[in-house]
Amino acid sequence: MTDTIAENTVASVHYTGTLPDSGEVFDSSEGRDPLTFLVGHKQMIPGFEEEMMGAKVGERRTFTLEPERAYGQRMEDAVQNIEREQFGDITPEVGMMLMSDIGPFTVTAVDEKLVEVDFNHQLAGESLEFSVEVVEIRAATEEELAHGHAHGPGGHHH
Repeated sequence: MTDTIAENTVASVHYTGTLPDSGEVFDSSEGRDPLTFLVGHKQMIPGFEEEMMGAKVGERRTFTLEPERAYGQRMEDAVQNIEREQFGDITPEVGMMLMSDIGPFTVTAVDEKLVEVDFNHQLAGESLEFSVEVVEIRAATEEELAHGHAHGPGGHHH
């Protein structure tokens, strides 16, 4: 049994993520299974793993990540206008999240001909505060290391 979070361990954590400016909760595992991830394989935003390294089962850590260690700064060139007819059968509405060949985007404005879309992550440019409690830590299996993600409860299922 591995007792601290380190590279190539599988960590299960309960967490609450808030926006420090408003205190708004943007994500939480409360009332759900803990989040399980393979440490050191880019499954989590970089700062999250960095802050959790060395944590033990039962330990709780609270930390704030600047945008550079979370989802990055907002990029203005990630906001684009697309011809409305490109949406086919979909009627675009402000706030709608859709998937494209190059990733997810949010519809930010709609007029007769054009639809403004934003490819920035919704939390880009935000500092994020996390409160994290370590529930379980174990060594990763060879298969998990080969696949680059955790398997089983809370992890990835094939």
